[in-house]
Amino acid sequence: MGGKVGPRGAVGSAGASWQILVPFQALLMRHLPLAFFRPPLWGLRPSRGLPRSRPLSTQSEPHGFPISRKNREAKQKRLREKQAALEAGIAGKSKSPAESNKAWSPKEVVLYEIPTKPGEKKDVSGCLPPAYSPQYVEAAWYQWWVQEGFFKPEYQAQLPQATGETFSMCIPPPNVTGSLHIGHALTVAIQDALVRWHRMCGDQVLWVPGSDHAGIATQAVVEKQLWKERGVRRHELSREDFLREVWQWKEAKGGEICEQLRALGASLDWDRECFTMDAGSSTAVTEAFVRLYEAGLLYRNRQLVNWSCALRSAISDIEVESRPLPGRTELRLPGCPTPVSFGLLVSVAFPVDGEPDAEVVVGTTRPETLPGDVAVAVHPDDSRYTHLHGRQLRHPLTGQLLPLITDSAVQPHVGTGAVKVTPAHSPADAEMGARHGLSPRNVIAEDGTMTSLCGDWLQGLHRFVAREKIMSALRERGLFRGLQNHPTVLPICSRSGDVVEYLLKSQWSVRCRAMGQRAAEAVESGALELSPSFHQKNWQHWFSHIGDWCVSRQLWWGHRIPAYLVVEEHAEVGRQELPGAGRVERASKLRSQLLTPDLACFYPLSLLETGSDLLLFWVGRMVMLGTQLTGQLPFSKVLLHPMVRDRQGRKMSKSLGNVLDPRDIIRGAGLQVLQEKLRSGNLDPAELAIAAAAQKKDFPHGIPECGTDALRFTLCSHGVLGGDLHLSVSEVQSCRHFCNKIWNALRFILSVLGERFEPPAEELSPSSPMDTWILSRLALAAQECERGFLARELSLVTHALHHFWRHDLCDVYLEAVKPVLWHSPRPPGPPQVLFLCADLGLRLLAPLMPFLAEELWQRLPPRPGCPSAPSVSVAPYPRARSLEHWRQPELERRFSRVQEAVRALRALRATYQLTKARPRVLLQSSEPGEQDLFEAFLEPLGTLSHCGAVGLLPPGAAAPSGWAQAPLSDTVQVYMELQGLVEPQTLLPLLAARRHKLQKQLDGLVARTPPEGEAETQTQQKLSSLQSELSKLDGAAAHLRQLMDESPAPGGSEC
Repeated sequence: MGGKVGPRGAVGSAGASWQILVPFQALLMRHLPLAFFRPPLWGLRPSRGLPRSRPLSTQSEPHGFPISRKNREAKQKRLREKQAALEAGIAGKSKSPAESNKAWSPKEVVLYEIPTKPGEKKDVSGCLPPAYSPQYVEAAWYQWWVQEGFFKPEYQAQLPQATGETFSMCIPPPNVTGSLHIGHALTVAIQDALVRWHRMCGDQVLWVPGSDHAGIATQAVVEKQLWKERGVRRHELSREDFLREVWQWKEAKGGEICEQLRALGASLDWDRECFTMDAGSSTAVTEAFVRLYEAGLLYRNRQLVNWSCALRSAISDIEVESRPLPGRTELRLPGCPTPVSFGLLVSVAFPVDGEPDAEVVVGTTRPETLPGDVAVAVHPDDSRYTHLHGRQLRHPLTGQLLPLITDSAVQPHVGTGAVKVTPAHSPADAEMGARHGLSPRNVIAEDGTMTSLCGDWLQGLHRFVAREKIMSALRERGLFRGLQNHPTVLPICSRSGDVVEYLLKSQWSVRCRAMGQRAAEAVESGALELSPSFHQKNWQHWFSHIGDWCVSRQLWWGHRIPAYLVVEEHAEVGRQELPGAGRVERASKLRSQLLTPDLACFYPLSLLETGSDLLLFWVGRMVMLGTQLTGQLPFSKVLLHPMVRDRQGRKMSKSLGNVLDPRDIIRGAGLQVLQEKLRSGNLDPAELAIAAAAQKKDFPHGIPECGTDALRFTLCSHGVLGGDLHLSVSEVQSCRHFCNKIWNALRFILSVLGERFEPPAEELSPSSPMDTWILSRLALAAQECERGFLARELSLVTHALHHFWRHDLCDVYLEAVKPVLWHSPRPPGPPQVLFLCADLGLRLLAPLMPFLAEELWQRLPPRPGCPSAPSVSVAPYPRARSLEHWRQPELERRFSRVQEAVRALRALRATYQLTKARPRVLLQSSEPGEQDLFEAFLEPLGTLSHCGAVGLLPPGAAAPSGWAQAPLSDTVQVYMELQGLVEPQTLLPLLAARRHKLQKQLDGLVARTPPEGEAETQTQQKLSSLQSELSKLDGAAAHLRQLMDESPAPGGSEC
């Protein structure tokens, strides 16, 4: 309501309308007593010198700049087109996000160009630019915050509002090799909002930044660089030389993440930045390893591991991507010369020994592992194979005898009901082989080639090249029985893109059963709180089925396992030994290194916030090890946010071209820049073509500049209780418009306050009903923000702030008080209220929009005799209890009825197309008490509804003839003047055309089949809306025809 106003000539106010109407009262209002129209509120009388209400951002005062008439007319045209589009789209099919490719108009970029050294405070003595520009707003503030030490707990302990409480978090360390994507930005936005709120509330806050050394990813990147630039392989260098290369790369390239965190406004204590390969981290890793070993939880044995042949290393479960395939699918894999087909079931005959015509047909998706088969298994109750129990089969490639075994794990209804057993290359087969005492045969080497156990004809071949050769051999021998599509799930190494192999390796593992049980009990007892609570089910299930954890990696870049082979003079002791000598002294020294003041003060953490996809592999293991090594939970609360997907619901993926760098949304990026980023990545040509086409479809005009604050606010506006977060850039752009709304509101407020304004105390007593209402809404916003932060549901906070700033303050209060503010002498109440709204509103906003809040808050006049905080980031956060004296729920309820009247009057104005006229209004209620309800707000009612003078019609009085009427309730009616303001002959054809258009939409909606996924209630709402609009048009047309009938004939005279 009223946030965007028209040209000055078309903007009315209650006072101005009053003075215009007075000369015409005798002519137009002989049938109405003058007492029906009340004088303006706030003790003001009508004045010919009262300026008209002005647009929010078009003042010519020091903080504003004029806008030309041409621009104002263009703005009005856009508003009319928008309204027409909204009306036309009531029943129309809304475009899907993917179809909405309307070009966005680049905004004017304003730069902060005052020379300011890094760390110096920004100069805010000049005027605010005419419109919000993120680059101007975000300049210089972050370096100043860091330089002043605002993010350090030592600084916060000295704040006047200090509580003595601590709040600590660590950022989930991103990999040093990469850059943050929009999912990381969500983590940062949520964490920083919580951190800033606790800091402003007076808590001593420590938020620790850090990055992960990313052993596999970093080593792979450096190896590629060495080969590309110098033609050198890793194994051609010594370990020390290679690590020196990695450290040099890390120092040169590893700072991109820190740059992104600063761009996002993350209020981290950079003096405490951690890296997982730092000396302190390495010491802690060694100590943890020794303690786990001495507790009997760490052991080394030969077992199946996830193996990446491309990386030549074991990888963890979290690095294995399960890719479902519907059937035959060709993939290009590292090191393989041709594409490889997956999703196929190969049927192979195993002849029964001693029976020439008998065979057992086995289905397999991995024919390359046939050389490793040591048995064939069937279910003991499968009647098809009962007669073969105890018999032996001939291997189809070697002719060796294999036992036919029975095992209840076999699924008789899948395939032929017979499965080959390959214990060296399948976890399920390894368990079965252990039950039956079968010896595994390792036929795939670490590099993915076939081993010597396969015979000379296969040895050294790539495993997928060997697959084709094995298939040909089966055909030649007459043992190939068919090939068919078979849905399957393929394990893919997320680091290399290679198919994961299961290989037998001697590896170090951690026994997790006992630690997992303690982690499950912590959640069950309530000692560890998972939010949202529906994650508890997954937590309990995972820990009740947890296996041992392989912690070995075959890497040079990373923490070395502190286990050594002790070699005596002429003999090797064939066992691993851990450092034993001087254990007591070493433990004492380590304890003094690890038990830092920060650990004593800030551990356990107050909260762990991260993505829900990391709950088990990362959060779960932190809980297990933290409890085991320190004797206490590492944190008592876990907040999990959903995954970020694109607007079409797809997972963010480089191959889809929908991965977004937060900086591209903050600063904007043209399509050419986005496409160049794709080309500079490591996608293969086929994936690159798909990704580039998808990116061009999603961002045909690039990405507009939205700014950090808009991105943060948008991300936090999505609740954690829902499903995955579907983010669109248009949503962030809309939030940038909200930033501009706040910007213009402050420009207006600053122009009102002027240079000599003295701020009031927070105990200000409002002097008018409108002042009372807005302060009550401000107190409610503070209450809702506090509730949202305490519940860690930031969508409640963003909703409360958006509603207060956009609707309560800008659309209602500012528009309502403009006639009063331009009166001379100006009453003191509204400026004081505006200051409080700006001051407290910006402090409420600061945790989510730190740059915009700082830029505007710094320009507010300080309170005399009251030391103010140097920055809004360390200013006291408004508390609900301190503003409770402003809450007036009953007055808010009464004013909501006034707002209903405003909407009804605006609807009447739209129906009768009164664009410039300011018609008089009467309200009539059959309940005397309701008359009093409206009486206090008559002037704001006229101003907000863009009408003229507003009066009260006594109960039972006859309705004025020829006035438009609209019911507010069973007891309240509003009447709006039409005589002399509309031309029925001109307006009736327009209403008829509009009615025809809406009727056509209604008929189409009734006839069409609702799209899939559209709820029946949505269709009914559209039908109801159209029917209501048609009813209004019919009523208006009937009323206009009545006016024509009642109007005197040309040349006639009035009796």
